Amino acid sequence: MSSHSHVEGQLPHEPERATLEGRNKITGFWLFLGGETVLFGTLFAAYLTLRSQVMDGPTPNELFDFALVALATALLLTSSLTSVFSLQAMHKHNLKGLIGWLIVTLVLGAAFLALEIYEFNHYVHMGHGFTTSAFSTSFYTLVGFHGAHVAFGLLWVILLLLQLKKRGLNTTTAPKVYVFSLYWHFIDVVWVFIFTVVYLMGKVG
Repeated sequence: MSSHSHVEGQLPHEPERATLEGRNKITGFWLFLGGETVLFGTLFAAYLTLRSQVMDGPTPNELFDFALVALATALLLTSSLTSVFSLQAMHKHNLKGLIGWLIVTLVLGAAFLALEIYEFNHYVHMGHGFTTSAFSTSFYTLVGFHGAHVAFGLLWVILLLLQLKKRGLNTTTAPKVYVFSLYWHFIDVVWVFIFTVVYLMGKVG
C-alpha cells in the first residue's frame, strides 16, 4: 500500500493526461463516441419515422408510465453527477473517494437498468411486444440499444473498481477512469434525447 501512496503523491493533477498513451486513449475514445452518435442518430431517425405506425397495439400516450420514466431519468442524471465527483476525487489523488463515488455511480446505474427492464416487461404485458408494430420495433430497438450501453457501462465500472483495488491510482488506471466517465456522460446525454423524443413527445402526441 505504501508504494501506491508514494506513487499517488507524485501524480500530476490530471493523471489521465500524464502519458502519451493516456492522451491517445482519450482522443481515440472521442472518435469512438462520434461513431456512436451517428449510430444513435440513425435509430432516432428510424423511430421518428415509424412512431405513428402503431397498428393494433397501444399508442405511446396509452403506453408510457411517465412517473416511472421520470424516476429512471433522475437516477441516471444523478449517476452522471456522481461520476463527476469520482473524477474530482481522482484529481485530488483520493483513491478512497474515487472508489466510493464509482460504487455510487454503479448502484444508480443498476437501479436505472432494473427500472427499464421492469418497464419493458410491463409494456409486453400491455400487448406492446417487439413485433407488435413498426412503432414497437423502433421503440425497443432505440431504448433497448441504450439499455445495452448502460449494462456495458456497469460491467466496465465493476472491472475498473477491481483494477483500482488491485493497482491503485496511477497513470495507467487514471485514463481508464476518465474514459469511462466520458462514456457515462454520453449515455446520459443520449437518454435526455430519448426522454424528450420518445417519452415527452409520446405523451404530448
